[in-house]
Amino acid sequence: MNNNTTRNFGLDLFRALAIVLVVLSHGKFLLNGTVLENFPFVKMLDGVDLFFVLSGFLIGGILLNSSSEGWNWRGVAHFWKRRWLRTLPNYYLILLLNFIFISCGIISGDLTVFGWKFIFFLQNFTKPLIGFFWESWSLAVEEWFYIFTPVMLWGLLKVFRLKWAYLVATLVMIAVPLIYRAYSFDPKLDDFWFDVQVRKIVLFRLDAIAFGLLLAWMYSFHKNLWDKWKNAALVFGLAIVLFLLNNSASNATFYRQVFYFSITPLAIALILPWFEGITSSWKRLVAAVTRISKISYSMYLINLALVAQVIGLNFPVQGNADGIMKYAAYWLVVIAVSSALYYFVERPILRWRDNASR
Repeated sequence: MNNNTTRNFGLDLFRALAIVLVVLSHGKFLLNGTVLENFPFVKMLDGVDLFFVLSGFLIGGILLNSSSEGWNWRGVAHFWKRRWLRTLPNYYLILLLNFIFISCGIISGDLTVFGWKFIFFLQNFTKPLIGFFWESWSLAVEEWFYIFTPVMLWGLLKVFRLKWAYLVATLVMIAVPLIYRAYSFDPKLDDFWFDVQVRKIVLFRLDAIAFGLLLAWMYSFHKNLWDKWKNAALVFGLAIVLFLLNNSASNATFYRQVFYFSITPLAIALILPWFEGITSSWKRLVAAVTRISKISYSMYLINLALVAQVIGLNFPVQGNADGIMKYAAYWLVVIAVSSALYYFVERPILRWRDNASR
């Protein structure tokens, strides 16, 4: 598991894979009408689900380490301060840029949707988010996970020892969204409303991150089983992934609206322990993976509206060669701008945060 001084190559690779899947997905419309229209030519998992599970694993480790030294409101506040200094500055900057770009007609969007809910990550808490900064849906899921989990852990530690308080909190976070999705099942949903009304609702998706919490529990309290079974878990996880990618169930079914969103993070959680153990002596590969991992948050924030839409709406694709060139430009701009955001916004704030905590 990562700490403040040592990076884990396998987890960096997992994070890099997650953001590559997201950027691939969002950039596809630039290839419409070209020979690469269906690129990539294989079905893929949603990279956001990889981010969710990885986030739960890493945050779970932080919570367990902090709780072992005593967990009180001061510890909760310290946790929130560190998390929010990591996530909020870039988020609010990109939120403002989305507003400016739409106001200037550079990209399309519905400014009537913009409001105070985006400040407090309530834009998709229980209601669909449509028309403005679409990709912020997953950030709201993450932020509310950061709020709910430590508070629940704080309360449970008054009753249970750490090992069991943490496990109960994790199981509650897994069970409640599943039950809520079952309660809210709507067989009339079409594909669009399934996406915005189920897949992207905060209270429906917190369990995806909770599977990462369960991984952190296994890593901390049963490391021997983690090491012994990680290869078998990888095979089982990949088998579930193949099933998920090749199952053609309609989005209007109970399986898709309820169980799919539990099975997917479960499969990813089974795969992640194998990634955690990966190492590499190839310095250039390690450097490239680490770079993508570090800038992945910025890449997620900008790739869709501020890059893909800017290119696609202002410089429409004109044929195969033009489409491929613009798709390549899309990737280059995403990496370049994300690198700038990381080095000039994220990294200075993180350094200040870490220095202030010493």
